[in-house]
Amino acid sequence: MNGSSQIHSSCYLKELAVKIRRDIVQLSAATHTPHIGSSLSTVEILTMLYFHVLRENDHFILSKGHAALALYVVLEHQGILNRSELKNFHSNGSRLPGHPTSVCTSEIEVTTGSLGHGLSIGTGMALAGNRTFVLLSDGECDEGSTWEAALFASQRKLDNLIAVVDYNKWRAFSRTDNLKPLGEKWRSFGWIVREVDGHSFDALIDVFDGVPFVPEKPTVIIAHTVKGKGISFMEDRLEWHYLCPDEKQLEAALKELDFAESQ
Repeated sequence: MNGSSQIHSSCYLKELAVKIRRDIVQLSAATHTPHIGSSLSTVEILTMLYFHVLRENDHFILSKGHAALALYVVLEHQGILNRSELKNFHSNGSRLPGHPTSVCTSEIEVTTGSLGHGLSIGTGMALAGNRTFVLLSDGECDEGSTWEAALFASQRKLDNLIAVVDYNKWRAFSRTDNLKPLGEKWRSFGWIVREVDGHSFDALIDVFDGVPFVPEKPTVIIAHTVKGKGISFMEDRLEWHYLCPDEKQLEAALKELDFAESQ
């Protein structure tokens, strides 16, 4: 993991996030690929990680692999992928499939997409000694393997393991209300919990700059997010787990992002 070579301000990160959202929307429309809602909810988290947090020798796992579109766009803005490659996203012969694989680029160490595996792999990486970040969906907190890894990490006192839950309140077909209170569940497994507005860079900088919060305790950052964030007609709508924007919807989305950029 190359990570960020410098620390960026919240203002810079906010401006960058708008550009990343624009690229995600355009790419989803151009390639007719779904999971745009899931990708948009992760934008601030991924921007924060790659342009403020991650450093050499850190590991990052996108356990919610269906948000690959957001990850690829962020990697392009870092100069790791090129724009011509993004245009072939999710097409025959492309090295950028709908879920990330370890052959995409050396920056993607783990193939993901089968939910519930990422934290287990990240726990092994942290056990080997390196600082490790794992971005989970809230739906993955339904998986027993997630909690087995959580219990193991706590027992082994892995304070170099940081889980981030993209808590957008949706799984594939329904709300994730059954997870409440999510923070208490993680605490009961011996983790230090911080809950944060997952779209506020000021809040994210404050929480990420403080990890680990307690020696010999793994950390979970529960990032409260909105599915489809940044596009009003996509926000908090289940159907945008599956849809991709048509020409009129793309035009409307880009107008909203142009306005956001001008603020």
